[in-house]
Amino acid sequence: MASNIEIKARLPDAHSTRLLAERISDSGPTEIKQRDTFFMCPNGRLKLREFSSTHGELIYYRREDTLGTKQSDYLISPTDSPATLLTVLSAAFKTTQVVTKTRTLYLVGQTRIHLDEVVGLGSFLELEVVLHPEQSPLEGHEIARNLMASLEIDESQLIDCAFADLLSRTYA
Repeated sequence: MASNIEIKARLPDAHSTRLLAERISDSGPTEIKQRDTFFMCPNGRLKLREFSSTHGELIYYRREDTLGTKQSDYLISPTDSPATLLTVLSAAFKTTQVVTKTRTLYLVGQTRIHLDEVVGLGSFLELEVVLHPEQSPLEGHEIARNLMASLEIDESQLIDCAFADLLSRTYA
């Protein structure tokens, strides 16, 4: 399984964070529309990410719901028929939540900076330090903490769960 070290944080001032991301990024911005449908999964999370009618990804991942930097282990399978896959998955598994967002992507070395506008929730930042096979998670945690400082992300802004969980709490 591939691994990354990540954080999610609320953004009280998305514009300022965007300017900081632009200043340190190697590439970007790239705007990506996403619709994530989450399914009941007893040993992790399973979601279908739709980018368009002909491009999507089935993503399985395991990650602890804790504050701070955390490791996420994942598998991704691309699909050119996300609507058909959604029909099959919805028939087989209970749908737990749908998250719609516009993501602005920046790259800094091996890290993906996501500035997300999540429908029903607001503005967020996500860092994903994609670990190389020979790289220790400790090094990834350090990279994430350094980028948090560069982007002026305070520990108090961090969230401990997925957007799907936040939406469930908001509309419960």
